[in-house]
Amino acid sequence: MLDDFFTRAVIAGLGVALVAGPLGCFIVWRRLAYFGDTLSHAALLGVALAFLLEVDVTLAVFAVSALISLALLALQKRATLSSDALLGLLSHSALALGLVALAFMSWVRIDLMGLLFGDILAVSKTDIAVIWSGGIAVLVVLALIWRPLFAATVNAELAEAEGLRPDRANLIFMLLMAIVIAISMKIVGVLLITAMLIIPAATARRFASGPEQMAVFASLAGMMAVVLGLEGSLAWDTPSGPTIVVAALGLFLFAMSPLGGLIARLSARITARTTQGGTPS
Repeated sequence: MLDDFFTRAVIAGLGVALVAGPLGCFIVWRRLAYFGDTLSHAALLGVALAFLLEVDVTLAVFAVSALISLALLALQKRATLSSDALLGLLSHSALALGLVALAFMSWVRIDLMGLLFGDILAVSKTDIAVIWSGGIAVLVVLALIWRPLFAATVNAELAEAEGLRPDRANLIFMLLMAIVIAISMKIVGVLLITAMLIIPAATARRFASGPEQMAVFASLAGMMAVVLGLEGSLAWDTPSGPTIVVAALGLFLFAMSPLGGLIARLSARITARTTQGGTPS
């Protein structure tokens, strides 16, 4: 089964969507879209260092993304600049450093378009193993820190007062984001990763009646986008990564339509009846 490139692409894309959904929910709740952009831009610097030091690309991207996260935490405590300004500084600096470093390495031939927009049709069995093993590990850790992380999202001071250690949860969340960026870079590319984190979560928000339900719906929306995007890419001969994001956008627009609103209201009623112990008709 895994000998077919399209099957490998679907399996890899589903793995990325599965883990990106719940993390994307926290990005939406916390208004951290720019943070996702910062880590994705830093991925290009990780690629450059991987070629320069001759190490695994995924590990290098994770290391750079993790360092950017730690740098942000350190600068937030010491600098007088706002978080938006710090994110802009780190994001564009990392992207520029990565591009300049790649330009200097003239002996290395790099598919820059593949890095920027992904090449999901070229994933290997090893890539699938990395995506699914890394994704499952991320989901397990996220489940363990869900309560303190969600409490910190709602009210950090209250979470601190209850002894939930929100700072530790925030740090772990940033490292989980770095892992997801590293393992999903080959699927949709460094410029489109944030879209796959945000759009399915925004779509799920329309239909969900609780945080856990929204996380599940976000994963399902991402998976649907992967399947629809790959089918569309195959049918119309368009780039796979951008087509997946366009499919995710289409699902979001459907969710915002009158029909989507009707489905959302029906879903809310069914959930309310189920919560109250009734049987939906």
